[in-house]
Amino acid sequence: MWIAGNSGPFKIHEIEIASTAGKGLRILHISDLHFAPGQAAKADFLVRLSELEPDLVINTGDNLGHKDAINPALLALEPLRQFPGVFVNGSNDYRAPMPRNPLRYFIGPSSNSTPGVRLNTKRFEDELIGSGWLNLNNKAGQLEINGTRVGFLGLNDAHEGLEDFAGLPKQTASLKEVDITIGVAHAPYLEVIDAFLEQRVEIMFAGHTHGGQLCLPGQKALITNCDLPTKYASGLSAWSDENHQAMLHVSAGIGCSIYAPLRIFCPPSATLITLS
Repeated sequence: MWIAGNSGPFKIHEIEIASTAGKGLRILHISDLHFAPGQAAKADFLVRLSELEPDLVINTGDNLGHKDAINPALLALEPLRQFPGVFVNGSNDYRAPMPRNPLRYFIGPSSNSTPGVRLNTKRFEDELIGSGWLNLNNKAGQLEINGTRVGFLGLNDAHEGLEDFAGLPKQTASLKEVDITIGVAHAPYLEVIDAFLEQRVEIMFAGHTHGGQLCLPGQKALITNCDLPTKYASGLSAWSDENHQAMLHVSAGIGCSIYAPLRIFCPPSATLITLS
């Protein structure tokens, strides 16, 4: 489904995932809002997403995209905060973006050695928590939704080196009698995927890649800004280790940096996933 916006079209993907639990659960995955003051088209898109009336919102971070973004981003997210939700942070939720040479991304993942303005991340988190959303930054959580007991394992941003792999087994042990376990992280590094597989999650959610942002026709990504192969830059893929298999959904994201405000063959998007 396409929605026109002031700065171009937005895309809503609707897909189904086979699951042994949570049949009919409708999960809205949003990521990489990179919100800045005055971005009315993005705010309108979030209103339209709320009209889908999801059972659960999974927000995989990089909501903030400007040093003055906290209040506008919270206001833009308000229509979705009426639904049960969970979130993790990305690097842009900790500090404002800085100008970068976009060609640098073709050399390898971006470096955070030159930090921007520090943001009041705790206030942003507290507002989301106050809406009833679970903070999954290196934390576990549980929600009962439509009779399904959903467990969550979360990791803070691996792109920032903030992930706590060692704490994941303790997180898993804290989940009690859940019907399905979901892994949530911002950046889909291969270590993140492996760590979630070890904990036997059924579905993983991540963002960060922007779907490649500058793609060849057919949304063929050239980069992912992490070690995830480009063919998995957005959408669904299956992953396994010796003992377990799980699905991964990577969101192409809704926004991008104010210093690189361009998407080619990769429209801003969110995904509604139904467990079937």
